[in-house]
Amino acid sequence: MYQTEVPTYARRYHAKQIESLLWRRIEHIHKRATLSLAPSSYACAQLIERGVHRVAVWPHGVDRDRFDPVYRDEALRATLAGPGEVIVGYVGRLAREKQVEDLAALAYLPNIRVVVVGDGPRREKLAQSLPGAIFTGHLQGPDLPRMMASFDVFVHTGQMDTFAQTIVEAQASGVPVVAPARGGPLDLVEPGRTGFLYPPDSLPELARHVRTLTEDAGLRLVMGVAARESTANRTWEVVNAEILRHYTNAVTFNLRDRAQRFRPPRRRLLTR
Repeated sequence: MYQTEVPTYARRYHAKQIESLLWRRIEHIHKRATLSLAPSSYACAQLIERGVHRVAVWPHGVDRDRFDPVYRDEALRATLAGPGEVIVGYVGRLAREKQVEDLAALAYLPNIRVVVVGDGPRREKLAQSLPGAIFTGHLQGPDLPRMMASFDVFVHTGQMDTFAQTIVEAQASGVPVVAPARGGPLDLVEPGRTGFLYPPDSLPELARHVRTLTEDAGLRLVMGVAARESTANRTWEVVNAEILRHYTNAVTFNLRDRAQRFRPPRRRLLTR
C-alpha cells in the first residue's frame, strides 16, 4: 500500500537533498510487489509515472453511521461562535506538512469563527499565527462527529495527503469542503457541487471560496446535502469488497506467473 508521500515531506521539512533518494526507495519497493494499492487516482498516477505499473486505486472508507448530519449540535455551536457567525473548521494533525497556517488567509473574512481540531508539534506556533481561532485539541469518541457535523464549512489545507480521510468524514457529516487541487481531494471534492478546489498555494482563492460559502447559507445547505450523498458509495463495506477483488487479481497473477516460470521444458520426440 502506497500511503504517504514521504519524498515530498522531505522538501517540506527542508531536506530536499534526500527527496530523490526516497523516491528511488519507493520505486524499489513497489516494483517488486505483485500489486500496489494507492488510495487515490493522484497517488496511483505518481507510481505509474515512476515505472510502477502493477498498481490500482483502493480508497479509504467512511462510517456514515458515525459521521452524520444528525449530530449537529446547536448548544455546542453556541460555545464556539457568536450569533450570526459561521464556523469554518479544520480537523487533522498540527504538523508542518498539513499547512494549517494557511488558515490565516481567512482572518479578514467577516462573521466567521475558525475552529481547529487536533494536536501536534506546531500547535503552539499555530495558536500564535491564528489568534482568532479556537483550538480544541484532540477529539475522539462521540465528540469528533458531533464537532464535525456542527461545522458550516470544512477546510482541508494539506497538499500532500494521498487520500484525506477527514474530507470524507466532513462530507458524510453534511458539510461542504474547500481543499487544494492536489492529491486525494481531487477524487473527493466535486467543485461547485460538494465544495470547491483551489490551486495549491493560492491563498486568495482559498479565501474566495470560503467567503462564497460563508455568505450564502442556501449554497452551504445544498452543497452539504450533495456532500453527504457523495459518500454513499464510500462506506467501508463497499471499499472492503473492492480490496477482495484486488487480492483475487493479485493471487491469480501470481499463480499464472509461477506456472509460466516453472513450466517444465517440452520434450522433443525422437524419430527413427
